[in-house]
This record gives sequence, C-alpha cells and structure tokens, in this order.
Amino acid sequence: MRIEIIARNYKVSDHLRDVIDKKMEKFSRYFEDDAVAKITMRQVGKDGKERYIMEITVYFGSHMVRSEVSSDNMFNNIDLALPKIEGQIRKHRTKLDKMKKSAFEETALYAVPESAAKELVRTKTFALKKIGVQEAIDEMELVDHDFFAFVNEANGMVNIVYRRGDGNVGLIDLVY
Repeated sequence: MRIEIIARNYKVSDHLRDVIDKKMEKFSRYFEDDAVAKITMRQVGKDGKERYIMEITVYFGSHMVRSEVSSDNMFNNIDLALPKIEGQIRKHRTKLDKMKKSAFEETALYAVPESAAKELVRTKTFALKKIGVQEAIDEMELVDHDFFAFVNEANGMVNIVYRRGDGNVGLIDLVY
C-alpha cells in the first residue's frame, strides 16, 4: 500500500510520520499492493483553541473507505481514525472486491463492534424543483434537513446541496 501524507496549515514531524507509517502498514493485510492511502492533516483555530483534523482515505480498485476525525492532537487522531476504517472494511467485507482474501481469517487489528445491517424504514417521494443553488440552500434550511435535491436551473442537471460537518454547505453535481 502506498501512503501519501498531505499537510495543510500543519507541520508533520518525523516522529508522527513514522507512527503513521507503522500503523498504516498493519492495514496492508487487507489491501493489494496497488492500494493508496491518502492522509490529510490540518490545524484549525488559534490562540490555544486549536483543533487538529485528520482525514484518511484508502483507495483500492473502484472502492474507497474514508474516516475523518478531530481532536486536540494528531497522535490521538490516528488512534481514532484507524478503528473507523477497519470497522468499515469489516462491515462491508462481503461487498468489497480487490481485497486480500486472507485478510479476514485473522482477528481484527482493533476492537470493532459488529453493527446490525441498516434497514430501510421509510420512503419519501417529492417533486424536483427547477431552482438555483442559493434557493436550494434556502429550501434546505426551511425544511430543516441536512440535504436537499433539486434540478439546477443553470445546467438542467440534478444536484444536491448538503450541510457539511464544519457548518458550511456543499454541492453535489451528479453526472449521469
């Protein structure tokens, strides 16, 4: 597995790089050699109120697993993010191809609770409106949801606006 470390507004120490390499190397049992792990680290905040955010995304074949965590230091983040990654891998192991077949014969690297399969409990139907992005954001706020699907009047395509973890809004521009 190839490991790429990207730092934004943060200086990665050699010790942290070594810890990340050592801990990520354990995940090579799950992935073939062509897998790529991108680890993005950034610092937000100032004057004693700093938070450190780490995103780990592992690309393998046509799949990816991702974890984003935040804490008061990067060493805690690596210990928070890796169990999440392993939990996703183990939970969806029957659906993922391009994984090492022997990966699940051994015990888990981390204590990962087995969760029950998610069940569809409700279906909603609504008409798509042809509106602009800002109007879609306003509609999302009005219905107090974390997302809103609409037909973008600028390009005639289905788009989705969603509330991001940092409180801002994102736009998903679907290609079909």
